[in-house]
Amino acid sequence: MAKKGAAKENKAPATINNRRARFDYEILDSFEAGIALVGSEVKSVYLGRAHLTDAFCRVLRREMLLINFDIEPYDKAGSFAPERRRDRKLLLHRKEIETIDRKSMEKGLTIVPTRVYFKNGRVKVEIALARGKAQYDKRHKLAQDEERREMERVRSERL
Repeated sequence: MAKKGAAKENKAPATINNRRARFDYEILDSFEAGIALVGSEVKSVYLGRAHLTDAFCRVLRREMLLINFDIEPYDKAGSFAPERRRDRKLLLHRKEIETIDRKSMEKGLTIVPTRVYFKNGRVKVEIALARGKAQYDKRHKLAQDEERREMERVRSERL
């Protein structure tokens, strides 16, 4: 029986966003995929110890792979610790994989992971077909954001 006052922390599972993808790419279409992980990797993702910074997706041998997805090792795991940046298989229907691959080849798009989250106790990855932004597009977006913030500051000072 647990000691009095030693309540178990019931923390909600983490959602990991790829903010860099939204800055570098124009998102055109998104898909939800499962991901094949081992037990200790699921626990690390649950704790929010995963990084999508350099991750990307590729279709190899009619399978969708998530490459460079960094999951920190779970500290309480036993002797088996999978490689941090190993290629992980994404679980999609064959038709979805073919559609995504065809679109990425035809239009010169790329496949980027935008979010990792839990849904019904399973780890899901949101992948997106995206087109790279030009440098001037990024500068224009930053200028618009700065202008919007300045307007909000002025508006709040008047009240």
